[in-house]
Amino acid sequence: MTDFNKAIVLLSGGLDSTTTLAIAKKLGFECYALSFDYGQRHITELLAANHIAKSYGTKEHKVIKIDLGQIGGSALTDDSIDIPKSPSQGIPITYVPARNTLFLSYALAWAEVLNANDIFIGVNAIDYSGYPDCRPKYISAYENLATLATKAGVEGAKFKIHAPLIDLSKADIIKKGIALNVDYAKTVSCYQADEECYACGVCDSCRFRNEGFKDANIKDPTLYKNQIK
Repeated sequence: MTDFNKAIVLLSGGLDSTTTLAIAKKLGFECYALSFDYGQRHITELLAANHIAKSYGTKEHKVIKIDLGQIGGSALTDDSIDIPKSPSQGIPITYVPARNTLFLSYALAWAEVLNANDIFIGVNAIDYSGYPDCRPKYISAYENLATLATKAGVEGAKFKIHAPLIDLSKADIIKKGIALNVDYAKTVSCYQADEECYACGVCDSCRFRNEGFKDANIKDPTLYKNQIK
């Protein structure tokens, strides 16, 4: 038997993952939040994730440590690579190699232990179209892998990877969150937020976030160290 009401929710502490958690709760799932300390510059996001997990009454919140800094290759995990201050062509240097595949694998493992079929992830293919692991094809492929690569899948379980934000603009995500009473002031999206959770105001994540609030005609509650141009 499978506990269909249980769901693993990947929670970074940012705008998208918090909205995804709110959606999972609204759908009636008993949520188990999963965050990662993976060597990211913006480690302060985990403070937000902890607060958010508690405020939404998640059944459990795990923070798993993976040192992707040993691999590097991303501005988010390698101090020798600067965070871009302007948009770039192609896949951004803020892409972390295989990050979502790693995160979903941990989520899948925990889902098997909990006898749960559902995993929620806040990927978005509109604002982050340069990231290959944020596309619908990727989510579909991983869902197939989940069935093939697990004991539960071989025995008949059908895993579902929910990506409720994947086709939404940032403005639409914010509007959906506001309708679900998400307090975006408690979220951290900046790639280099300081210890007091002030956002830099110059990275891609800050720009996408601020533009989303403007397009949604909603006041941006984020505290920025630098005024966004």
